[in-house]
Amino acid sequence: MISFTYRVLKVSEMKNKKILIVLVILISVLSAIATSSGIFSAGGQGEYEYKSIRGESVTIYGKGLYKDMSADVAIQGIAKDYITLFTGVPLLLVSLYLFNKNSEKGLFLISGTAAYFLVTYLFYTAMAMYNNMFLIYAALVGLSFFSFILTLFSYNPDNLINTFQSKKVMKYTGIFLIIVSLMIALLWLNVILPPMFEGKFPKELQHYTTLIVQGFDLGLFLPLTFVTGFLAIRRNKYGFMFTPVYIIFLSLLMIALSSKVFFMAGAGINVIPAIIIIPVITLISILFSFLLLKEIR
Repeated sequence: MISFTYRVLKVSEMKNKKILIVLVILISVLSAIATSSGIFSAGGQGEYEYKSIRGESVTIYGKGLYKDMSADVAIQGIAKDYITLFTGVPLLLVSLYLFNKNSEKGLFLISGTAAYFLVTYLFYTAMAMYNNMFLIYAALVGLSFFSFILTLFSYNPDNLINTFQSKKVMKYTGIFLIIVSLMIALLWLNVILPPMFEGKFPKELQHYTTLIVQGFDLGLFLPLTFVTGFLAIRRNKYGFMFTPVYIIFLSLLMIALSSKVFFMAGAGINVIPAIIIIPVITLISILFSFLLLKEIR
């Protein structure tokens, strides 16, 4: 009976691995198409002024795939496309290779990278003005979601505590995640609350429907960041499972955010103090990702 159960589990693992390989390849191909379109597409009348439903004057980018986006947001989209294409896709393929070799580090890497693609294209689908890549964005949300879920089924939380040689790095990473979650929450509340008390709309709304990024962050992602950090500090088995995944995801996200800040600075937009704070958080995130992966036995 035990032998039969073992064989069934091994067959299930092999099927999941094959499915994951197909999903990751599809994500890589579709993401390369979407990001290349964002980076290299041209055409259009160029920048122009548009009056929003709220009576605000908004500068529209007016060219390429993001022609209907506001100029500053379109620049950020292109910046993120560069990171996704030249960092996200290669890392996803490398992590798949390591995962296929039954590497524990590869499993954490592929989980964190899949989470990055999921969040990235969730925001593109919800926030970007409709364009010809919409169906590809939707497909990428589904593919990355199921890839992420499949990787989670590959963990054995009961054994993870013994997987890491040092528990101190996990604890410090947890503290860092809690600090980051509180900092970003305060940043977004500073965007939302003052105009709300004054009976005005936040200037960040521009011509969009609502504050998509702030809403998802405050309602979902920042609480997840805080809870993950708390579980890591408490040495909970799920903290040991999700903390490496989350810090890898956060590293990619912050690299993309740093790229956005530098692109905006290059366009003459005031990015103080973000141009100092964001790269610092990025470097710390990458450092903790490296240290946690190094601690795996």
